[in-house]
Amino acid sequence: MGFLGLLRIYWFAASATLLIWFFVGWELGLTALFTTIVLTLLETTFSADNAVVNSKVLVTMSPLWQRLFMTVGIFIAVFVVRFALPIFIVMATAGFGFKEVLDLALNHPDEYAHELESSAPIINAFGGTFLLMIALSYFIDYQKQTHWLGFLERYLGKLGRFDNLTVFVMLLASIVVYFTVDASLHSTVLIASITAMALHIGLQIVSAAMGGHEKHSKTLRKVGIAAFAAFMYLEVLDASFSLDGVIGAFALTNSVVIIMAGLGAGAVWVRAMTIHLVRTNALKKYIFLEHGAHWAIAFLGAIMMLELYHVEIPEWIVGSLGIIFITAAILWSVRHAKTNGQKHIEPGHPV
Repeated sequence: MGFLGLLRIYWFAASATLLIWFFVGWELGLTALFTTIVLTLLETTFSADNAVVNSKVLVTMSPLWQRLFMTVGIFIAVFVVRFALPIFIVMATAGFGFKEVLDLALNHPDEYAHELESSAPIINAFGGTFLLMIALSYFIDYQKQTHWLGFLERYLGKLGRFDNLTVFVMLLASIVVYFTVDASLHSTVLIASITAMALHIGLQIVSAAMGGHEKHSKTLRKVGIAAFAAFMYLEVLDASFSLDGVIGAFALTNSVVIIMAGLGAGAVWVRAMTIHLVRTNALKKYIFLEHGAHWAIAFLGAIMMLELYHVEIPEWIVGSLGIIFITAAILWSVRHAKTNGQKHIEPGHPV
C-alpha cells in the first residue's frame, strides 16, 4: 500500500488527534497536553490485538457497515464507552443518580476515581469473561486447520468435537470464582460473568439467525440485522478492552476530560488500524496474526480475572503482552511463508 493509500486510511485519525491535542493544550496547558499524548500512545500501542480481532469481524461486513464502524462507532467508542458507560457503572454500584455521578466526574475527580475503582470487580468479571469467551471460541474449534503453537492449539482444536465446551468451561470458571472471591463480591461477579456469556452467545445467535448478506467483490458481506449484531459485537469487545484502561488512566490523571481526550484519540487510531488491516488483507498475508491476537486476548482476560483476587500486574506489562504476541505472530508468519516459498497464504491452509 502506497503513501496515498495510507493517507486515505489515517487522515481522519491524524486530523482528529491533532485537533484534540490542540484543544487540550490551549484550554488546559502543556502538562495536560503531555498526559493526553501519553494516554493516546498507550491506548494505540496496547490495543493492537483489539485491531486484529476487529478486522476479522469487519471484513465480513458490507461497505456501509464498515463506514458506520468508522463514524457512529467512533462516537460510541469515545463518548459512550469511555465517558458515559463508566458513569452508568458507578450509578449502578454506588447507588447515585446520573446528575450526582456526572458532577463527581467533572467537578470532584478524586471521589469519582474512588467510586470507579470500587466498580472494578464488575468491569473485571464482565470484561475477563467476555474476552476469555472470545479466545476459547477461537481455539476450541474442531474445523480449525491452521495452528501456530503446534501441539497446544491442535489439542484445543480437537476439544471442539464436544458441543458447548466453551460455555461449560466458562460456567465452571464462574462458579469457581463465585466461591473463591471475597464474600462481598459473590453476586456481583457472578451476575457480571453470566451477563458477559449471555451477551457473547446472544450476539452470535442473532448474527447466525439473521444471516442477511449481499454479494460484493466475490464475497458475501453481512447486511441488516446480521451486520448490526456484528457491529454491536465490536462495540462490546471495545468496551471489554477499554474499561479497565479507563481505571488505569486515573494513575496518570484524575481529569475525566484528559482521560476521554487521550483514550478517545487512541480509539480513533485503533479503528483506523482496523481498516488498514482489512484493506491490506493482513489476516491472509500473516497467517498466524489472528492466533497471536487471540492469545493476547486470552492472557488479558485471565489477568482481569486475577485482579478479582487483588493480584495487581503493572499496566505496562499487561499492554506489552499484546505487542509481544502480535510481533511474534507476524515474525512466525513471515518465516513460514519463506519456508513454504509463498508470499500469500489463504486461511485454512494446514500448518
